[in-house]
Amino acid sequence: MNDRRDPICGMQGTLERHGRWFCSKRCAADFLKRRASQPAGRAAPSCHPGTASRLRDPWVWVPVSGLVLATIGMRWPAVARVSTVYLGYLRMVFIPLLLGLLLGGVIDQFIPREYIVRLLSGSRKRVIGRATLLGFLASTCSHGCLALTLELYRKGASVPAVISFLLASPWASMSLTFMLVSLFHLKGLLIIVAAIGIAFVTGLVFQRLSARGRIESNPNTVTIEPDFSLRQDVARRWRAYAWTPPQLRSDAAGVVRGMVPLGRMLLGWVQLGLVLSSILGGLVPHELFHRYLGPSPIGLLTTVLAVTVIEVCSEGSAPLAYELYRQTGALGNAFAFLMGGVVTDYTELGALWTTIGPRTVLWLLAVALPMVVIVGLLLNALGVH
Repeated sequence: MNDRRDPICGMQGTLERHGRWFCSKRCAADFLKRRASQPAGRAAPSCHPGTASRLRDPWVWVPVSGLVLATIGMRWPAVARVSTVYLGYLRMVFIPLLLGLLLGGVIDQFIPREYIVRLLSGSRKRVIGRATLLGFLASTCSHGCLALTLELYRKGASVPAVISFLLASPWASMSLTFMLVSLFHLKGLLIIVAAIGIAFVTGLVFQRLSARGRIESNPNTVTIEPDFSLRQDVARRWRAYAWTPPQLRSDAAGVVRGMVPLGRMLLGWVQLGLVLSSILGGLVPHELFHRYLGPSPIGLLTTVLAVTVIEVCSEGSAPLAYELYRQTGALGNAFAFLMGGVVTDYTELGALWTTIGPRTVLWLLAVALPMVVIVGLLLNALGVH
């Protein structure tokens, strides 16, 4: 029980189940299924190589499948266009994704979780600003930030701060900054600023709703030591840090340990997004994009409706959104595809419904989704291409 790492996905555990810690109920249920299928006397199931099939590890099957997809066009001319588009996307996202994983490992190793909890407690407006900023620094996809969000809630973060953090993290995260800029160039920064704005405004609205009792309160309220100082704690840790080769090697290994589960969480979804976008770019006629998903109000609403049934990790949706933008020239539709997917992600909404409550979910849809549509319409109306 001292090991808080989820034995299935490798993320930080927040739920105590079956004598272990898990990041979500899904991982706990998967653990039970794997344990039930294990022969008597075998070790408990885990996602780490050596206890499960290596071929199921995204660090293995994603590069293998990528190599197959990149070279299959040489032997199968009918899909040569798909291979070409896939290689083009791979060149754009490889370095940004790798850098995002590295930064995620650094954050996992060097930033104590207590700092985040400390900054997200309270009901002042500055808490919403902190939550939005920390969501940007979380460097994790919509599936990964959900686990961290629920842990923050369990430790006493206010519901408005939790919502702002959850909305900011997927599309304003550090890894997405590099990926979106590599795909959309300066327009990627516009997407990020709009996502941050929606996350911040939604948090402020939720603070008003909380003050009026319209949403659920957090029963896990914790007492924060009034004399705790982040600056002093950072200074103490800095002074106590041993700049020795063993310490540096240990921290480097810790960064890698943080990258590995993050990669397991992201790589499969990224590959799915690349494959789908390559198929769309290589096989779907150009005029279909303009007819159904073009830069019109109907096209934007169709985009929002489509993304509600497409549950892809944020890093995996980025190439899809870029393909939509490349085919139609509608940046507003691409934004609605990205941010609308976060707001209407049924995994996210289901977790919030069971953990926090139905009123929070319904108000999230009522507050955030119209803002996504309005921003998308404005981007299209202003002709931002």
